[in-house]
Amino acid sequence: MRRILSLLVFFAFLYNGQAIATASKSVHITAQSWLVADESGRVLQSENVEQQRSIASITKLMTAMVVLDAHQDLNEHIGRYTRSENIQLALVHSDNNAASTLCQYYPNGRDACIRAMNNKAKLLGMNDTKYVDPTGLGVFNISTAIDLIKLVIAAKGYKEIIEASRTSHVKIKIKKKWLVFNNTNPIIGKRHDFIVSKTGYIRASGGCIVMMLDTEIGRRIVVVLGSKNTHTRIPEAEFIATKF
Repeated sequence: MRRILSLLVFFAFLYNGQAIATASKSVHITAQSWLVADESGRVLQSENVEQQRSIASITKLMTAMVVLDAHQDLNEHIGRYTRSENIQLALVHSDNNAASTLCQYYPNGRDACIRAMNNKAKLLGMNDTKYVDPTGLGVFNISTAIDLIKLVIAAKGYKEIIEASRTSHVKIKIKKKWLVFNNTNPIIGKRHDFIVSKTGYIRASGGCIVMMLDTEIGRRIVVVLGSKNTHTRIPEAEFIATKF
């Protein structure tokens, strides 16, 4: 009987050890630049945070912010959709046409919109950030992980951005047909409580994402730039958010 009990204890220990090993399984970080910070922006862990990199569609956060700052009619139709719908499409689905339309219908047009984006970056102290277009398709839309903390904290002040960051899909009715657009961050609505979320990808930038989210260990700001691809950026960001 004692031998049987000893074996049971051994196997229980072995099973628990395997469970712990699985639960603590690490994720290989391919991102060239990344950080995790607390809610105030204090960096907890990081790599190459001052490296300037293309930021792809993370750009759209600033596009939405300056458009909202202009206090234009959100219910006005600009192109196929309302201004509000274009903001949601740009942020949730990362729609390039939506972002371009928002800037096209900005007061005094596209050039004024891009100037406003760069001016706001300066006001926020994002000294290593530059915008050349509203979509992020341009390789010279650049920033650093440390600058993007300031962007995320500023974005938290816009209820429309928070709403988009918590929306798994956008539904828009055109005549009698419903159009559905999924969020480019597939874990929205499945795990964590997101306050800000925006993905990005072009070849020059690699996989990118910025997030502010509530985790079991507290509120975290995460920036991932230059991840291997669109499949690696989310697991890496989630691992970074919950590990530190």
